[in-house]
Amino acid sequence: MSLHPVLLVVAHGSRDPRHAATVHALVRRVRAARPQLRVETGFLDFNVPSVPGVLESLAADGVRDVVALPLLLTRAFHAKADIPAVLRQAPPGLRIRQAGVLGPSPLLTAALERRLYEAGLGPAGKSSTGVVLASAGSSDPEAIAVIADIAREWWRTGWCAVRPAFASASLPRTEDAVRELRELGCARVAVAPYVLAPGFLPDRIVRGAAGADVVADVLGAAPEVARVLLERYDAARLPRVTALGA
Repeated sequence: MSLHPVLLVVAHGSRDPRHAATVHALVRRVRAARPQLRVETGFLDFNVPSVPGVLESLAADGVRDVVALPLLLTRAFHAKADIPAVLRQAPPGLRIRQAGVLGPSPLLTAALERRLYEAGLGPAGKSSTGVVLASAGSSDPEAIAVIADIAREWWRTGWCAVRPAFASASLPRTEDAVRELRELGCARVAVAPYVLAPGFLPDRIVRGAAGADVVADVLGAAPEVARVLLERYDAARLPRVTALGA
């Protein structure tokens, strides 16, 4: 039996098949980076396997130590309520520690920037380009504040301006932020979706970005995302992290 806790990646799930495909691609990258680590994937809704189903399977295999990692960019309702509630229903004998969400992280900001360059934005024009940091949105004030902080820190790396925007629950919308950057006088406007996988809300971001010069792809299975995922796993398996159901 492995000396390392099993890593359980907990994804939200979606009716859009691109979501699960992207999650599985990211998990494959994580496995390739650390082949000695057992990595499993569970979904909260819409897709299989479900998180309870994976936990039952792990317990049947004799696993005793699990790190559950929310595949989320901000610490909002799912990380604070949904996931802990599911984990508390795990089979007896499983020691489960919940890792932190992926963001914020300088690695994720680097991935955002690389996605913009992959979409055709040249690094030489950074100082004349305004960027919309477009996230899915949340009703949680903590999550909204984190997005604003990321935008502020990213602007300090040399962009003309960086504005946060949201596809739901919060304002401004992507199209409003694009318009604001135009009015500010940025020579070019780029939209960077701060989302992990395609789906309904990311599609709404793209529709709202119709007036932008460059629209980047989602973060997806970027190597930087895989590195952050493993960083969160390593931090969670340290003894100082409180266990759920220990």
